Amino acid sequence: MTTTLPDPGPSLTAEPPSAGQIATRRWRRWRGVLLFVLVLALLGLVLAALRPRVQAQYLDPETANRDGARALAQIVGQHGTQVTVSRSAADAADRMRTTPDAVLVIVRAERLTGPQLDTLRSAPGDLLLVEPTRIALAKLVPGVEQAGAASQNVVTPQCALTAATQAGDVGFDYSMTYAVTAQAGPATACYPEEKHPRLVQLPVNGRTVTVLGSGGPLTNAQLLDRGNAALGMNLVGSRPNAVWLIPGLPEQGTGGDKTFQDLVPFGVKLAVLQLLIAVVLVALWRSRRLGPVVTEPLPVIVRSAETVEGRARLYRAQHARDRAADALRAGARERLVPRLGLPRSLAQDPAAAQEIVTAIAGRLYSTAPAPGTRPRQWDETTIGFALYGPAPADDAGLVGLSDLLDDLERQVLGS
Repeated sequence: MTTTLPDPGPSLTAEPPSAGQIATRRWRRWRGVLLFVLVLALLGLVLAALRPRVQAQYLDPETANRDGARALAQIVGQHGTQVTVSRSAADAADRMRTTPDAVLVIVRAERLTGPQLDTLRSAPGDLLLVEPTRIALAKLVPGVEQAGAASQNVVTPQCALTAATQAGDVGFDYSMTYAVTAQAGPATACYPEEKHPRLVQLPVNGRTVTVLGSGGPLTNAQLLDRGNAALGMNLVGSRPNAVWLIPGLPEQGTGGDKTFQDLVPFGVKLAVLQLLIAVVLVALWRSRRLGPVVTEPLPVIVRSAETVEGRARLYRAQHARDRAADALRAGARERLVPRLGLPRSLAQDPAAAQEIVTAIAGRLYSTAPAPGTRPRQWDETTIGFALYGPAPADDAGLVGLSDLLDDLERQVLGS
């Protein structure tokens, strides 16, 4: 006949929630809000990192805002150097061919494409490259490569270059450092940090090329700091004429010469580096070797009934009826299997489920029921449900399963 699971009765009467249960409920209630705030904070950090480091008018000699270079252009002009502003590479190359004794100042090199850099390479005259890209260095100054960003702000020249020694200490904000290979030949390196200079000057194909890792000292906002103005005047005003090239934005589809590293903002690179360091530190911490297990006597004696009751309360607080049912069934199998004459290792082996169910049914009923009699209560279907059935749907089902297992054990142990 069909086994009916008993009613849970008064044993399932709700008790006042504990402090841990209250904290858990509050956490479940507010975790969505906290997660939303965390996502907004991360989004703000990502947007801040992706924000361009410089504005559109950065180092523009016709702009008077903080990032412009109008002040330097006017000071140089007052000291005898005529500054001509050009907005395209072709125009700058033409002006260099028609302007005698001139220096070509190239800023915002990230806007220049490969063919435009080739055009500038063929133009005569000295070059001053301010914050050049990797591609610009490879095209115009072979042998000079980017070595990384510098963190120190105020630095001394530490070189014999007259333009640097006369300026003295210079305040660099953000600056790139450079490495000079043997291909570049003899070069003068100034303002070093960890042996990598911020300023490099060397001869290339019969003309003098100067590479400056930061345009900050040339801007209106920082021109009066320390020796910034003197350095800018010595570099830009070294000739009677200066052609200042600040190219416009390239047309769509013409900016394919940039590498992935050129497109990634510097802030994103730092964030990725910090994340990698954090991951490595966590991995080293979690992979630490543990010592042997140390056994210590408990300060108090805990009754087994209290332990069972405490675990049961945890199961009920988390609605873990599936785990509670598995624990009840596992314990019943551990007690039943040895009485059936089977190895104890089969108790928790799912492959031996049918063997155990058949052995229990054979133990309870060694003969088949007579025709016309009532069906037996403990058939293989009922035994299989008790020992290997699905998890109860509610607390009443869990209590009924416990009673069912108790009855089954009494039948087997008393047979």
